[in-house]
Amino acid sequence: QVQLEESGGGLVQPGGSLRLSCVASGRGLVFSIMGWYRQAPGKERELVASFDVARRINYADSVKDRFRISRNKAATAVYLQMDSLNAEDTAVYYCHARTAGSRYDYWGQGTQVTVSS
Repeated sequence: QVQLEESGGGLVQPGGSLRLSCVASGRGLVFSIMGWYRQAPGKERELVASFDVARRINYADSVKDRFRISRNKAATAVYLQMDSLNAEDTAVYYCHARTAGSRYDYWGQGTQVTVSS
């Protein structure tokens, strides 16, 4: 069983920055995919950024030049540096990880990011 614990959300003014963290714990911490999704009110959950099995990084077009994903050496934690935030970035951000063997998807509980003046 894997647990994903997120932190770092909050309220920020337009143009500001936040850094989200996600730390995995439990057994079988070998992931083929690990990254971040978000869901805004009334919208579907969407990919923000992720590392895939080939260590490639994928970004949503809307965040490509403003957000940066990184991870620790053991690939058991991911971070999302978010700069130049705007109102459209307001959403609940979820950490996601897929285990390499069973290909089971795990989700964190979500952390709220609100961009408002």
